[in-house]
Amino acid sequence: MFVRKKTNRSGTISVVVVSKAHGKFIEVKKFGVAKSEKEADEMFRKAQLWLHTHDGQQEFDFDDRKGKDVEDTERILGNIDNVLINETQLLLNQVYDSIGFNRIPDEILRHLVVSRVSQPGSKLATVDYLKSYYDEDVELNHIYRYMDKLYNTQMELAQQISVEHTRKLFGGKIGLMFYDVTTLYFETGDTDVLREPGFSKDGKTAESQVVLGLLVSEGGYPLSYSLFNGSQYEGFTMIPMIDDFKQRFNLGKDFVVVADSGLMNKNNVTLLQEAGYKYIIGARIRNESASVKKWILSQEKADKACYSYKRENGERLVVSYSDKRAKKDAYNHDRGIARLRKAYKSGRITKDQVNKRGYNKFLEISKDIDVVISEEKIAEDCKWDGLKGYITNTDLDAERVIAEYHGLWVVERAFRISKGTLEMRPMFHFTERRIDAHVCICFIAYKVYKELERLIEINKIGMSVDKALDTAKTITTIRVRLPENNSTFTKTLFLTEKHLAIKPLFDLSNRET
Repeated sequence: MFVRKKTNRSGTISVVVVSKAHGKFIEVKKFGVAKSEKEADEMFRKAQLWLHTHDGQQEFDFDDRKGKDVEDTERILGNIDNVLINETQLLLNQVYDSIGFNRIPDEILRHLVVSRVSQPGSKLATVDYLKSYYDEDVELNHIYRYMDKLYNTQMELAQQISVEHTRKLFGGKIGLMFYDVTTLYFETGDTDVLREPGFSKDGKTAESQVVLGLLVSEGGYPLSYSLFNGSQYEGFTMIPMIDDFKQRFNLGKDFVVVADSGLMNKNNVTLLQEAGYKYIIGARIRNESASVKKWILSQEKADKACYSYKRENGERLVVSYSDKRAKKDAYNHDRGIARLRKAYKSGRITKDQVNKRGYNKFLEISKDIDVVISEEKIAEDCKWDGLKGYITNTDLDAERVIAEYHGLWVVERAFRISKGTLEMRPMFHFTERRIDAHVCICFIAYKVYKELERLIEINKIGMSVDKALDTAKTITTIRVRLPENNSTFTKTLFLTEKHLAIKPLFDLSNRET
């Protein structure tokens, strides 16, 4: 070590003690910055005195400390027992428990649900994923045996837990209850009591399917589900499911059923009325009586205007008009009419243009058929642009009826997430109990997904669920063996800004209800 005087650009003089190690000069101690040579000489003498009393010791301490740091680091790295990318599991486990699903006494269900949310795949792929990322050993045959157990004993409890948690979120009441159906297809044409071909909402015509009916609350929180034969007409599924749901969970009639017009027929409306249910359903206003249609078309078409028509049975027909909807309707039928004019500009239709669906496939056409595009019918159709109808027996004002009906998008989103993100379909199981168990696992997974979404919003994190889970997948947990006391030390590393952004999700104190 030695003392160095260094002249700075400003004219001042720095006095430091430096040490040379591994070809580099390292500052050991600074004695200050002098404004004159006299002041610098005084600092230089003090530095030499300090160097005389510390000569050799400081450099020894420095090199020794550096060597010790390297040695400690190497020892720690050598004792690393495992490196886990399991923060997704830790996060989803907490959400799973906060809902109350830990009341179901089986860890296999937890593993299946967490894997379904974080990395959906086949049951075999799930086994590999659990071992590779979470260091969990779950055998495939145990999963299949558990699915039989879930079907026989635990499906009812799973739905009950979901209902209880949702009611808690809404102050003890369900309020609005949205119902819709979708179809789930199999990669096979085999049929049985449950699997049958039918009208597919996925555009699958050769595969067998089942019909899934889903009840969700306001905000899209899942309440209950039922599976029906794949050929079942969707309009016949709603009333039995609502009745069953009400009885199973001891609900009063303090909820409003919201459903699309496609599910409603005269019989369903009658059954809703007879059961005393409140409802908001989509209306088919073009199928109304001549007098009602005349009333509808007589109303002023002002943007966002809405009108009510009182029926003798106590129902109200609410009709709304929207400039935005009118533009969309006009665009759609203008495009359709343009295609029609192009296809039949000759005024004749050939057998190649005949719809081959249904019984038309048996038709034989020997001569062309004259066709005329009716301008009168086109003009009549245009009168309905921008109009939308709703039927209700509630006391809600017209604007509220319309707003509540538009909440049906939450069911569509539930299907989109369940069938897409959670990969509920296609299904590869072939027994009724395992098909139902698979849907139950996806139902619980969607509930966990929705609760995580709610917690992200509460903590104002500004990420989607998928982005938060992708971030969690990059967080690493290290497990270090401590040989002296025969234990392990675990540390989760939140290293990036995104990691820190989702860190509040791991703190149970931030979980509000």
